[in-house]
Amino acid sequence: MAAGVYQLTPWKRTCLVHCRNPLHFFATHWRPGRAGALRLGWHHGLYCLGCCWVLMGLLFVGGVMNLVWIAAITLFVLAEKLLPAGVGGGRLAGLGLIATGLVSFLRAYYW
Repeated sequence: MAAGVYQLTPWKRTCLVHCRNPLHFFATHWRPGRAGALRLGWHHGLYCLGCCWVLMGLLFVGGVMNLVWIAAITLFVLAEKLLPAGVGGGRLAGLGLIATGLVSFLRAYYW
């Protein structure tokens, strides 16, 4: 459920905007030299981590070594970042994750 809620937050949308358009990010945050490159990579890496950290956490739910689970999350992240409908699809997936979590919770405690 946490992954679903996170998909709907403004922080996720902000991070996704930067990850969906890295050339614009690089052009606006470019600084010369090694220190500038390090700062640029660190800054962009934080946006990418902010975009996907909860989804990566789902690997612990499905199994860290489960290749099917890894491939499914990878394809979802790829679609969210590259497809024109990726942002809307991410929100829809967030609602699906919340619903799945609620059903699992109710099944565990009431059925």
